[in-house]
Amino acid sequence: MIFDTQNMFSNQQVLTASTGSTDVIDLGTTGIPYGNAEAIRREKGGGKKMPLLMQVTEDFNNLTSLEIKVQTSDDSAFGSGVLTHATSGAIPLANLKAGYQFNPDVVPLAQGEGMHRYMRVNYTLVGTAPTVGKITAGITMGNQTNG
Repeated sequence: MIFDTQNMFSNQQVLTASTGSTDVIDLGTTGIPYGNAEAIRREKGGGKKMPLLMQVTEDFNNLTSLEIKVQTSDDSAFGSGVLTHATSGAIPLANLKAGYQFNPDVVPLAQGEGMHRYMRVNYTLVGTAPTVGKITAGITMGNQTNG
């Protein structure tokens, strides 16, 4: 897989508590073009799939499980109006070893009210706080499937 540094959510992010990704992707304003009555619809990828990859890069310890969510908001601080577009469900500690991947199908392509300007990944830890464990997450050129 190839990551673009402009489209990363987390780069070797250490997770010791529930938190959002270190980086947020700004999907841009929609604006109203001259002569039109309505704003441009937000549609990323021009109808093409844009794969996401979340990968454990260092084994976790202590916690019971981790849940990963892809979220959007009109607020860059994600203080209100947060929508969840994809979720991993609870990933047990036994799976949280270096190399484990969660690959939601694609960047959400919803338009209008279903897609907000800012996108991030949110990590929810359950159980005792880990002292080790890292994640890298972002939009990729394509994900290796070994299939």
